[in-house]
Amino acid sequence: MTGIDISPVEFFMMAGSVGKAVMLILLVTSIWCWVLIIEGIVSVIRLRRAVRQMRAEHPTALLGPILEAGRAAVAQHIPGEHVGELRGRTTEAMNRTARRIVARLEGGLANLAVIASVAPFVGLFGTVWGIMSSFTSIAAAKDTSLAVVAPGIAEALATTAIGLAAAIPASIGFTRLGSGIGAASLDLAGLIEEEAVRLVAPSSRHPNLKEVV
Repeated sequence: MTGIDISPVEFFMMAGSVGKAVMLILLVTSIWCWVLIIEGIVSVIRLRRAVRQMRAEHPTALLGPILEAGRAAVAQHIPGEHVGELRGRTTEAMNRTARRIVARLEGGLANLAVIASVAPFVGLFGTVWGIMSSFTSIAAAKDTSLAVVAPGIAEALATTAIGLAAAIPASIGFTRLGSGIGAASLDLAGLIEEEAVRLVAPSSRHPNLKEVV
């Protein structure tokens, strides 16, 4: 039995103008998806490494602003402030900076979520358009043979496949990267609590800081 091999390029050339536009959009989206995934992996690795180095008292440029925010909060004198209040204020200042850093690192996750949810519908649009083209070809040729309907069906299936090829990695990447950044953020939050206690140590307190918590 002899098979017919059709390359993706031939599928593209056989498609109509709308089908070609849908395929190009999905192809660009798929490439963008992988760029975002790679950037997300790098961000998770950077955050985990930075947390480990900060725990070893070797803060990196990524998390250095967190310690600076903590030191600035400790240096700010508020009359009548207790130790617990200073510690809480220091922790909150460090957490605010940490949230900004984490938000910057996870910026691509929102785009992955959009790709995962929208790409299948763009592919479905191409599918419906390809089937409509097949029916139009049947009406024009007044013939229901496979040669008449094959181009439209092929276009429909190709757009479906490309849409899934973009949506599936985006969905997996969004889930896994979100989990990785979330776990690293929890570790960072615990480290901030430890650093706040260290910064509000007896040697760094204001002379008139009250001992009552």
